[in-house]
Amino acid sequence: MTSHEKPRPHTPQPEELSSRERILHAAMVMFGEDPGTRLSVRTVAARAGVSTGSLRHHFPTQRALQDAVLTGIYDVAVPDDPIHDQSLSPADRLVACLRQVLAPATLGAAARKAHATIFRSFIEPEPTPEIRSAYLAIADEAQRRVEYWLTVLGDEGVLPEGNNARRARFLNTVLSGLALDRALPAADSLLTSETETLYDAVAAVLGSRPNQDENSA
Repeated sequence: MTSHEKPRPHTPQPEELSSRERILHAAMVMFGEDPGTRLSVRTVAARAGVSTGSLRHHFPTQRALQDAVLTGIYDVAVPDDPIHDQSLSPADRLVACLRQVLAPATLGAAARKAHATIFRSFIEPEPTPEIRSAYLAIADEAQRRVEYWLTVLGDEGVLPEGNNARRARFLNTVLSGLALDRALPAADSLLTSETETLYDAVAAVLGSRPNQDENSA
């Protein structure tokens, strides 16, 4: 290394990590190799080189391990995600994240074209293994994304304990309905009704009911 070259940052090797870090590192590697893999306690512990008891100490349940892996992946992939903007209320942050999902759905003719593509790709044809696999990959990614947002809020203590997988399915079902609404004729202001629906859904998840008049203003 010449005198004007900056030293390269040291990348910790697996053997230099704590047991908790080794577990997360192993689980993330396994997830990267196969996003559909089931992160079982025994398999992850073996990959990390720790005992199952050690893994259970850091992650008492398989769900806790999955949530930690999910949080680590999305924190790296989307560091500026609105869910981290604590200048906003938890409800506003979660609604902002859900709006990100709706944004690509567009409106009117573009929305109708997008839904027509979905129909031709996944609904009209017979559900072959290839079609089923393609659709489930999309659905799994949508599920993981919303679960990540809920995990962040849960870690902050602003989301009551509960089944985040079930909550994420509920929110994704709401998003699917709103995306379809964008392709259909609307009698009222779509922005107003969409905003009200998003805040109603978020209120159901957070266990609170915001002032809809203020949120939709």
